[in-house]
Amino acid sequence: MRIVSLAPSATSILYAIGASHTLVGVTKWCTDVAPVGKLPRLGDCWHGDSIDEILRLKPTLVIGSVPYKKATVGKLLEQPFPFLAMNPRTLADIETDIRLLGGITQQWAAAETLVKKMRRAFSRIEKKTRRYKTRVRVYCEAWPNPRISSPPWVAELVNICGGEMVVPAGEKITDEQVAAASPDVIVLAWAATGKKADAKQAYKVMAWKDVPAIRTRNVYVIGDELLNTPGPPLIEGARELWKVLHSQNQNKQEKKKEITQRR
Repeated sequence: MRIVSLAPSATSILYAIGASHTLVGVTKWCTDVAPVGKLPRLGDCWHGDSIDEILRLKPTLVIGSVPYKKATVGKLLEQPFPFLAMNPRTLADIETDIRLLGGITQQWAAAETLVKKMRRAFSRIEKKTRRYKTRVRVYCEAWPNPRISSPPWVAELVNICGGEMVVPAGEKITDEQVAAASPDVIVLAWAATGKKADAKQAYKVMAWKDVPAIRTRNVYVIGDELLNTPGPPLIEGARELWKVLHSQNQNKQEKKKEITQRR
């Protein structure tokens, strides 16, 4: 097989299931989620500027994932290679994609092992969450302008970590909606920016001046690749999310511990 991956999620999955040898090209964003070495770097399903480069690699399969631009998908569908378009919304969808890629590359057992590994990691986090009775009200943001909330699988991770996503997931959101939802914590994971999301911008939004997360200075940045890559990187993303959501609880516990030790 000769696979060109235009999706970091697909690349991360193929590496995790031992199918990296099938890759002949990846998107430039894949370097954040897998050790792609010297593989050719191409565009993605939003920027359709790599069609000629893809053709030169003579792929037997090209894989893409969200976000899609209609014009780019149109160009890809005109080409002589098969195109697999993935569009996961939930953690269950991500498991389906893992099994699909496992089947395509004849790595069925490894794909199932990866699914179980992710489930175990999330289960361990969920167990830690049971110590805390109060759920944290959370707003996770995938893009600031227009304001877009994080995808549904992030809302599921928030729930696993002991939180509650207070706005609809994966939708355009107004400043007023966020203000009315009164999140205790705001998490910024802006797409294609790594850790460059700017927390200072959140503190400047006039409509948010009375939001609990703003008043208590609880705005955090998590690397884009850890929350917006629907694949193995979500394990580390969930761990980071848990730390953020429970930083206040941890601080309280540490202070209690200090007081007890002094006594």
